[in-house]
Amino acid sequence: MTTVQQLRPTGRAAIPARPRVAPLLGPGFVAAIAYIDPGNVATNLTAGATSGYLLVWVVVAASLVAVLVQFQAAKLGAATGKSLPQLSRERFPRWASRALWVQAEVVVLATDVAEFVGAAIGMRLLFGMPVGLAAVVTGVLSLLMLELRRRGRTRRLELVSAAALLTVGAGFLYNLYAVGHQSATAALHGLTPRLDGTESVLLAMGIVGATVMPHAVYLHSAIVRTGGRPAEAARRSPALIRRALRIDCGAALGLATVVNVSMIALGAGLHEASGGGWTGDIVAAHSELLTRVGGGAALLFSIALLASGLSSSGVGTLAGDVVMDGFLARRIPVRLRRLLTITPAVLALLFGAPLTGLLIASQVVLSLGVPVALLLLVWFCRDRALMGSLVNAPLTTRVAATAGAAVAAVGCALPLLLLA
Repeated sequence: MTTVQQLRPTGRAAIPARPRVAPLLGPGFVAAIAYIDPGNVATNLTAGATSGYLLVWVVVAASLVAVLVQFQAAKLGAATGKSLPQLSRERFPRWASRALWVQAEVVVLATDVAEFVGAAIGMRLLFGMPVGLAAVVTGVLSLLMLELRRRGRTRRLELVSAAALLTVGAGFLYNLYAVGHQSATAALHGLTPRLDGTESVLLAMGIVGATVMPHAVYLHSAIVRTGGRPAEAARRSPALIRRALRIDCGAALGLATVVNVSMIALGAGLHEASGGGWTGDIVAAHSELLTRVGGGAALLFSIALLASGLSSSGVGTLAGDVVMDGFLARRIPVRLRRLLTITPAVLALLFGAPLTGLLIASQVVLSLGVPVALLLLVWFCRDRALMGSLVNAPLTTRVAATAGAAVAAVGCALPLLLLA
């Protein structure tokens, strides 16, 4: 049975004096998949269709916070050799770690719903399947995704995650070009922080809530590599470890940022091309692309959505494994976990639940887990006794705490506004 500890190399060979950067890269791309999941697609397309380029600055700002957050998570794992849930179990009372586990499992379940629904929509659009059959096929494919991490190795998952990120990006960038109706001036103007009415405020909060993902924080802290035993690697080459983590997080999340901005721009262009008739619905977007651009654009849109859902579902399952093993020191087989977490989504699809409503509801639940993960992360990364040479500088702690507090405030307020 795979364990969280097996997610890291455990060989006892001596650490090279100057470990290379390249072997340390990859985990950032697994985490980045969480930032282009179907929840992001739905939120960004709607934002572009209803507000144009107005909220581009929100995507960029939220993505910068995400880079900082994931860098902190990776650094925590590199310095300690333990995941954020493991450290929480070791340092908090038993009742607290159990409470943290419950909220993290709810977050993972909500994430799975969004990812599974998105993949099922992509399957339905791509092959014309009924929703029920699409749900069953998606479930089978998501179980096959688990084979990418057999015997605890994540390199294949990292490569597939990078390929999925490029596939989703290519699909949206092509459609962006094919649809047209873009304005470079308006896009640049969208980098200026501003809002316009209650709807734009709600959308901005939705973008932030769909961008900083707590399950990606838990996962990234567990799969980061250091080229050897964490404490020794950090002590021998702290500058190189920091550099590798910055490159990994910056490259992966930078690409995810480009993809998210392209989603907003595509939403704005498609809304303009439809004469204002299309307002952001994912299924209707496929029809609009088919009618106004052609079958190729609609096909790439479906493939991108399917790749987004399937790849992020694999990440969600792995995150759930990390959460249970970390907070409780207990495990269940990952295939059984996958079957349990996709059951609510499969039932919802089989009984005809509204797809857009499911995606929105999942984001509401997900936003509630953001404050917890960020608070734990900042708290541990400031501890010199724990982090050693990779401890946060005081300025980094202040910036991370401020950014985390802002995102947490948005996460807490979003459900109240959506459910009001």
